[in-house]
Amino acid sequence: MPDLRLVAFCSLVVVVTATTVYSVLHNTYLDTSDPLLTHLPHPLAHARYFADKANYLNIYFIKKAWGWTSLVFLLSWITSPPSIRTAERVWKWVAHTAMWLIFTTWFFGPSLFERVILLSGGECLLTLPSGDLVVVPEEHCFTKSFLSPQSHPHLFAAATAIAPTWTGTPRLRRGHDISGHIFLLIMSTLFLVDQLRYSLHVERRPLLHTIAMISNIALIGIWLLATYTTSLYFHSPVEKVTGFLLGVSCFVITLLPEVERAEKLKKKEKLRQMQIKQSKD
Repeated sequence: MPDLRLVAFCSLVVVVTATTVYSVLHNTYLDTSDPLLTHLPHPLAHARYFADKANYLNIYFIKKAWGWTSLVFLLSWITSPPSIRTAERVWKWVAHTAMWLIFTTWFFGPSLFERVILLSGGECLLTLPSGDLVVVPEEHCFTKSFLSPQSHPHLFAAATAIAPTWTGTPRLRRGHDISGHIFLLIMSTLFLVDQLRYSLHVERRPLLHTIAMISNIALIGIWLLATYTTSLYFHSPVEKVTGFLLGVSCFVITLLPEVERAEKLKKKEKLRQMQIKQSKD
């Protein structure tokens, strides 16, 4: 039986590659780093359900992807037979959670994703109701501050025809905006497939664990669909590629202790075979 992780990886490569190529050929993707476009509805939102950011898949699943992934993992781990309810599985989840936080939320201040945007020429921009852009200090993007002519009049000195009570939240734009959704969906899918392997190696499973397995498989299917829709409609091709590579890299990092342990066992077995051969000679 082939390694499920390799099957999942190949499936993700096909999905991301095919949909990204299609999005370029048919111009279906929205460049989310372009400040003139990102605040507008997707041009295809009226015709294609998943091109609308307000679709249920995006709101209730993709935006809460690691929460759903963690819930399914914990359900699977808690209901697992003692033989596979190991600390190693928990440490894998902890490592993935730490990388998710470092890249998307906080890394001694701004997240690594935010730092990449700034280092690649990004700016903290506030989009006014007129569509005009105002450059504001970076810390307002880091804290996701609400800005208004009343609270920060010095930032709106050049703005005209704007209500004093209007408020807006600035965003980092123009730099290289690594697709956080692709990153998280790839990492989540591979993590869940890896966890599923433990359950498949058990011959007799409790009913609750069988339900947990079904939940795991269902969520993997949802993440594959989400990867398809995100690759088709959002982010530039390069941003999707970097998100994909980063998601795979984070998953591979969590496998290193397992790979090292397997190599040690191989060497030990090879040495044992050599000793047996020498004793026969």
